[in-house]
Amino acid sequence: MSDQTLPQAPETSGKSLSPQTPPVGLTRRKLLGTAGATGLVVGAAGGAAGYAAAPEQATPLSSIGSGQEMFHVKHQPGITQGLQARGHLVAFDLAAGAGRKEAAALLRRWSETARRLMAGEAAKDDDTDVARDAGPSSLTVTFGFGHSFFARTGLEKQRPVSLDPLPDFSSDQLDLSRSNGDLWVQIGANDALVAFHALRAIQKDAGRAAKVRWQMNGFNRTPGATAHPMTARNLMGQIDGTRNPKPAEADFAKRIFVPESGADSGSGLGSNDPAWMANGSYAVVRRIRMLLDDWEQLSAHAQEQVIGRRKSDGAPLTGGTETAEMDLEKTDANGDLVVPINAHARITRPDQNGGAAMLRRPFSYHDGIDADGVPDAGLLFVCWQADPLRGFVTVQRKLDRGDALSKYIRHESSGLFAVPGGAAEGEYVGQRLLEG
Repeated sequence: MSDQTLPQAPETSGKSLSPQTPPVGLTRRKLLGTAGATGLVVGAAGGAAGYAAAPEQATPLSSIGSGQEMFHVKHQPGITQGLQARGHLVAFDLAAGAGRKEAAALLRRWSETARRLMAGEAAKDDDTDVARDAGPSSLTVTFGFGHSFFARTGLEKQRPVSLDPLPDFSSDQLDLSRSNGDLWVQIGANDALVAFHALRAIQKDAGRAAKVRWQMNGFNRTPGATAHPMTARNLMGQIDGTRNPKPAEADFAKRIFVPESGADSGSGLGSNDPAWMANGSYAVVRRIRMLLDDWEQLSAHAQEQVIGRRKSDGAPLTGGTETAEMDLEKTDANGDLVVPINAHARITRPDQNGGAAMLRRPFSYHDGIDADGVPDAGLLFVCWQADPLRGFVTVQRKLDRGDALSKYIRHESSGLFAVPGGAAEGEYVGQRLLEG
């Protein structure tokens, strides 16, 4: 976790349809309503909705159902979009005997399925009808390649230097069976059935070419659940991630995306990447378990000292609002730093890490309660950067040396994936690698 937040109105490579506009390509789905004429209450911000009763008649899709993201874009979908209510992360290993040819055919199938489902259409072959009655619900499907993929396909010379394995960290307690993988898929949507439908379609498309290595399920607050847009809270109850890079910032692209071939990155980011990674990014994926029983024994004041921000509104302990600049030198009447030297928010600040920045786009998770009543819950941490060594690794090394939050979390799985740029019309994701 880090002290960064997703933009509230991020620039997206796709588009969102208004509640009055049916999604393009919605060929197999009925435009069924999600509220009766008297059941829908729209908040002042136009995004909050509540339901007084079950729907009694068909009405146009709600704003959540009609949201649509485009598949054929410069950067793959699922990176710059805001947090989605439901997510699935899944890694695959190529089957024994499968190589470059089989991988290319698989990515072609996956890309076509993702394009269709993101448009609100049925899968091409043997659709399960799980999401027949829903709109696209801002579905995104994102594909990446792991370090091992390149040896399996004879493409070692095309493996990016930036994909070298992450170093070991002292706080790691990694389950290798739930880490890494040849291929990685991220699925996100604002409806749980739409997300599951995509997961099932992707799994079926894998056929005999690849088998699931691991799979994880996550969630976030549903859009419209608050009276106005706000930074999400994590399962510790903290407003999580107030300083995420924003697409409107001048240096956003060079921090998050690999530049196009021959382009000046502005700071060397991504300069060693092969041409097929143009407009792509690197995803670090970590399953971070939160030790909630220990955390919840702390007073609210003690929790704020660990984080360095007020729990109520996310403002720095030095005062102001959530977005106020943190005064790292401010002291109290006793001469002690107001923001402790080991506070999480202090350590993760880009200006304390040589400008290192990551675009965080996580999901919370809860995988049940064990026999002792301890919840297996926490964060499916996903962050994006043009160079993982200058992004995630730089920050995590510093956290490893003395983050107050480390006592209350445990990193249990890890992965690093090269995510190429978006597929152009008529192309599939990864085509420039697999057919180049």
